[in-house]
Amino acid sequence: MTDTRQFGDLATQLIMESRRSTLTDTLLKYNDNLVRSIIREQRDLEKMTETGQNVTPAMLIYQTTIVRNKRCLLAYHKHRLDRLRDMYWAAGGALPHILSNQDIRSKLSPHEVDFLRQYSTSVMDYRAGFSNELDITASITHPPKDLHVLVHVIRDCGVIQTELGTIDFQKGQRFMVRRADIEHLIVQGYLEEV
Repeated sequence: MTDTRQFGDLATQLIMESRRSTLTDTLLKYNDNLVRSIIREQRDLEKMTETGQNVTPAMLIYQTTIVRNKRCLLAYHKHRLDRLRDMYWAAGGALPHILSNQDIRSKLSPHEVDFLRQYSTSVMDYRAGFSNELDITASITHPPKDLHVLVHVIRDCGVIQTELGTIDFQKGQRFMVRRADIEHLIVQGYLEEV
């Protein structure tokens, strides 16, 4: 511990980073160095509290700092997991679409990538029981007005199997198709509603 830094300053920096992420509506790069520094500070503080036999005011300060640091670490990680869940649902449950974006992938820790994969698996397992009746990954903010929609192909997405047959979506083409058959492609950015 240096003389210029107080206990808990690192945790405050972490919370400020979460706040900045919220205010700019972006996901900042996972700050592994700062998280590790806080954990090191935690261990040092725990050693200080274990050595004393009597309860002193200093020990109470150390214990309060330990509890505060834990709360800050939990808040930082909860904030990040909430942002990841929001990104997952904004992409319509298309995990490969999220993980293939190198800008997003570079901001995630390996544990966050594992979380996204396990979260996606859980959602797909839950969805499998009633996928014929309801698509829980469909957007609910803009309910569809028509069963069919006119779409413009932005990126090639290959041959897609629909209820009425197969369609080869190639860049620049337009199609009138059932919304339910291609909703996931619109969310993933392959198609654009005209």
